[in-house]
Amino acid sequence: MPRIAFYPGSFDPITNGHLDVVRSSVPLCDRLVVAVGIHPGKKPLFSTEERLKMLLDVCGPVAAQAGCTFEAVTYDDLAVTAARKYGATIMIRGLRDGKDLDYEMQLAGMNGTMVPEVQTVFLPASPLVRPISGTLVRQIAGMGGDVSAFVPPLVASLLKAKFA
Repeated sequence: MPRIAFYPGSFDPITNGHLDVVRSSVPLCDRLVVAVGIHPGKKPLFSTEERLKMLLDVCGPVAAQAGCTFEAVTYDDLAVTAARKYGATIMIRGLRDGKDLDYEMQLAGMNGTMVPEVQTVFLPASPLVRPISGTLVRQIAGMGGDVSAFVPPLVASLLKAKFA
């Protein structure tokens, strides 16, 4: 039975923190499904299609190098419901700090009650990427700052073009 992991998020934009989680995830599974959440109340900087393409271009090669099948998809329901839909038994969640842990523990408990066959796996962020958040990256880029230390080169160029 293949080990399928599901990594949900907004990925607006993809950061080095997301890439760090993907690098840590691929040894744990045979197939990694990275899922862009679609929330009608949110107005993302990048379109769904742009985020899916970024994921394929940035994360796909990392998975391929590890011998892991990679898929970028969208979902508009509960993440745990979408994980089950894609056949995942592992839900990947990255942790930057204690605040993340508190929130993610609550989420994992609720998800585990709703869909017990999907086990949440927490992956701690590497020290260099712990302070990175998509919100801060968007703010810095929007004010003309250099985000190259926080995002993959492709994403840095897309952010520069977006705010030009």
